[in-house]
Amino acid sequence: MLIHRLLHLTRRFGNKAFALTVLAALVLSLVPAMASAADRGAWAANTQYAVADTVTYGGKGYECRQSHQSLVGWEPPNVPALWLEKAGTVDTQAPSTPAGLTSTGKSSNSVSLSWSASTDNVGVTGYEVFIGSATSPAATATGTSVTVSGLSANTTYTFTVKARDAAGNRSAASSAYSVTTDPQIVDTQAPTAPTSLRSTGTTNNSVSLAWNASTDNVGVTGYEVFIGSASTAAATATGTSVTVSGLTANTTYSFTVKARDAAGNRSAASASASATTQTAPSSDIPSKVLVGYWHNFDNGSGFIRLRNVSSKWDVINVSFAEPTNGSTGGTIGFTPYSYTEADFKADVAYLQSQGKKVIISIGGANGQVRLETEAARTAFVNSMISIIEKYGFDGMDIDFEGHSLQLNAGDADFKNPTTPLIKNLISAIRAIHDRFGSKFVLTMAPETFFVQLGYSFYGGTCLGCDTRAGAYLPVIHALRDILTWLQVQDYNSGPITGLDDQYHNMGNADFHVAMTDMLLTGFPVGKNTNSFFPALRPDQVAIGLPANGNAGGGYTTPAEVQKALDALLKGIPIGSYTVRSNVANNKSFRGLMSWSVNWDAFANYEFTNSHRPYLDALK
Repeated sequence: MLIHRLLHLTRRFGNKAFALTVLAALVLSLVPAMASAADRGAWAANTQYAVADTVTYGGKGYECRQSHQSLVGWEPPNVPALWLEKAGTVDTQAPSTPAGLTSTGKSSNSVSLSWSASTDNVGVTGYEVFIGSATSPAATATGTSVTVSGLSANTTYTFTVKARDAAGNRSAASSAYSVTTDPQIVDTQAPTAPTSLRSTGTTNNSVSLAWNASTDNVGVTGYEVFIGSASTAAATATGTSVTVSGLTANTTYSFTVKARDAAGNRSAASASASATTQTAPSSDIPSKVLVGYWHNFDNGSGFIRLRNVSSKWDVINVSFAEPTNGSTGGTIGFTPYSYTEADFKADVAYLQSQGKKVIISIGGANGQVRLETEAARTAFVNSMISIIEKYGFDGMDIDFEGHSLQLNAGDADFKNPTTPLIKNLISAIRAIHDRFGSKFVLTMAPETFFVQLGYSFYGGTCLGCDTRAGAYLPVIHALRDILTWLQVQDYNSGPITGLDDQYHNMGNADFHVAMTDMLLTGFPVGKNTNSFFPALRPDQVAIGLPANGNAGGGYTTPAEVQKALDALLKGIPIGSYTVRSNVANNKSFRGLMSWSVNWDAFANYEFTNSHRPYLDALK
């Protein structure tokens, strides 16, 4: 009966909702109903709720459908089995009117504005700036300042600003503020040529350059660096230094630099300067690694410059590169958050000079990628090569979640997949790897739903199964010859059946041992003995973990993680699961991955400070 119910919930809700609902159901079976219902105010974690209790969350009202004690991650929108959204309880209160609108700067074609923050009963999510009586905003902002561009010279503009909240309520318009743009200056004079171009440092794939500033009758706005006789700039900078990345090891390059001004005038080229990149290390990835995801966004964990991440990380996965033309278009984009391109490139090169690997991760929870056509595959390959070359990344990480991967009905042989989006992804990854060569780092970070669940259910074969179950298996198998390592996310997971045919629940040593042992031993896909997924090499396996309780469900204490590693690498039994893989061979196990660098810093570096000494002792 329980298995039947789990299958039903999996089909209905998919992976993440499946995990939440199963956990909720297990708790519900143990928690008695409360005696009466009540208006409980704002939803809170670790609180007992009864049937018909009402709460608010995110400006909406919800009614409790089943008695339970709430947990972090069980917010009402996430668990429809527990909460029913009540009609007519949307947020209708508009934010207060912004005040203090003023100009902080202007040019001939732009005006910079700022204002005082508005307040709201739920929360202000952004601001809209209007010109005159226009009904469409000329600019939007999440903070209290913005620059409105594309204006005409020597023209007076009247601005107002409105605040908005998540429910779409908008405040009244602020008091109007008028600004006259500067007169247009017709500039035809080019800057002077930069002087004293020189190399200030090299790595095996980058050269750092500096030069003396140019002058201009109006003002120099930036510089362009060229390699040899190329007409396209290899790098740009607003200051007088830059790092050119994505170069070949042990190769001599000749550079020149030109200055430019706001009118597009460019100087003559500087005198050339040559530099030779360093020889690539013969073995430049440690035998035991700590891999950390770095946030290219701010989610409350705090922003960290790449060069300031903990030195205990060996590999930093920049997350995420995401689709720019829809989930099926194939084109991937990446723009550094809170960085200039020059500074971001310089920080990547700095970490590489310290012996670190910096990898671009694709996808994530919000970046759905479905390469359903040959055109999408080509767009994916071309855009990813461009991103990797532009920023000098050492490799890429495939972090496809949600509906990025699934199997067509009848696609039963993971060794010979027929589903187009699976075949196109395999082909695309191999093409990108081949473009950069054998030292290109290729990792994957699937959820357990896409890998270990394939032991019990394979999406293309079983009637009624979620077609995503085990969908990573054909990709892993087809690319195992170039796969550097697989770092399955042992978190945000529902119960998974191990090789002992028992359910294992996340958050403890038992789960990590059972899930990792499946990869080191191999298993029959869909329990079909004629379809066996071969074991990966131990150096191709890492365990994915949340850095702390804020980072995701399934946080495991350092002591429990190391208990799991002791079982897998030293043969020390844990009692709940017997390791089936060869413990002696497992000593080459690759290491630990964590979501994330930022959450580790937020938690005072518990993850890196605990696990770095443990891994170093294994070398």
